[in-house]
Amino acid sequence: MTKPLMSQREFVALNAMMFAVLAIAIDSMLPALPEIAASLSPDAPNLAQLVITSFIFGMGVGTLISGPLSDSFGRKPVMLVCAGLYIAGAAACFMAPTLETLLAARVLMGLGAAGPRAVGSALIRDLYRGSEMARIMSFVMMVFTLVPAVAPLMGQGVILVAGWRELFLIFMVFSLVVHTWFLLRQVETLPPEARRPLSLGKLAQAGRELVTHRIALISTACQALTAGALFANLSSMEGIFREYFDRGATFPAWFTVIALCAMTGSAINARFVVRLGMRKMVRRAYGFQVALTVVTLGLFYFGLVSGIAAFALFMLWTISGFATMGLTMGNLNAMAMESLGHIAGFASSLIAAISTVASTLLAIPVGQAFDGTPLPLMVGTLVFSVTAFVLSGLLRK
Repeated sequence: MTKPLMSQREFVALNAMMFAVLAIAIDSMLPALPEIAASLSPDAPNLAQLVITSFIFGMGVGTLISGPLSDSFGRKPVMLVCAGLYIAGAAACFMAPTLETLLAARVLMGLGAAGPRAVGSALIRDLYRGSEMARIMSFVMMVFTLVPAVAPLMGQGVILVAGWRELFLIFMVFSLVVHTWFLLRQVETLPPEARRPLSLGKLAQAGRELVTHRIALISTACQALTAGALFANLSSMEGIFREYFDRGATFPAWFTVIALCAMTGSAINARFVVRLGMRKMVRRAYGFQVALTVVTLGLFYFGLVSGIAAFALFMLWTISGFATMGLTMGNLNAMAMESLGHIAGFASSLIAAISTVASTLLAIPVGQAFDGTPLPLMVGTLVFSVTAFVLSGLLRK
């Protein structure tokens, strides 16, 4: 007998925790970057940033596979296979003897994280449409943001008690708990009659439909630019706090403040998206971010702020950048998926794959340009934000 569908509240909580599986694998690593650099790449400490972007790259590639598979075999089995890959990758990271091995294992973890990233989005699309889907995504992102708020503090605590390798044991246990919940409580949302046979011809046909969909393409490009700015920030942030502001020891606590304040983005979007519409929310978010970045970059470049004032301004700017994710990503994804329900799994996977891989390629040069100051990060973010603002003006039906 088929189990009853869970309540919307439990559905949001479960999806938030599945997304948190990938978030904890990113944000908990931030305090570990100096330790990893000292242990595995002492002559090139900036290379430790690749521990973040290699995971994201693997996640982007994995979404290109997991989505079509979920369209053919159902959401649940593909999600559980991805969980197995994630746990295997975390175990390999725990035992990695070199930085190269660690990065390869992080890519494997990322492949597994593609389950929540792509299949989770398709699962939501199976049940909700349009602004309601954007609203559900906003609630998911709002709950999901709580995990990055505490993840660096957790990471720092594990490092102090045991070491950076033991973080990967935490990842394994958390994934196992969340996916057991998913296995026991989530019903399959894609009935057999709605599944698409897995064939290259049909995948190519669905791909052509997606790449000729103007709104989907523009939304995907904006997602790539927004995520690129975020990942560049994550790669550089610990170094900026440690080298520029001399606050490395308290970085996890400050990151918690940033993440909690940034939750307002998802909360504001959930409250106003139905009234104002998805496009207006996206445009206003990008416009504000461009203006704030211009002001912040100018003040730092010309040395017009210093000390506590400089730190407070940087915190405000960083919070705004994180909040932009909550104000834009759910809306952009909902707009892209609005008329692609019949290929939801493939469309979700292709959109996520393109935007994630592209955002990684955008973020790596910005992160590697870190010179001990926030200026390279601010310049990169300004370029990404201006481009996204221009493209968002084309998001008309």
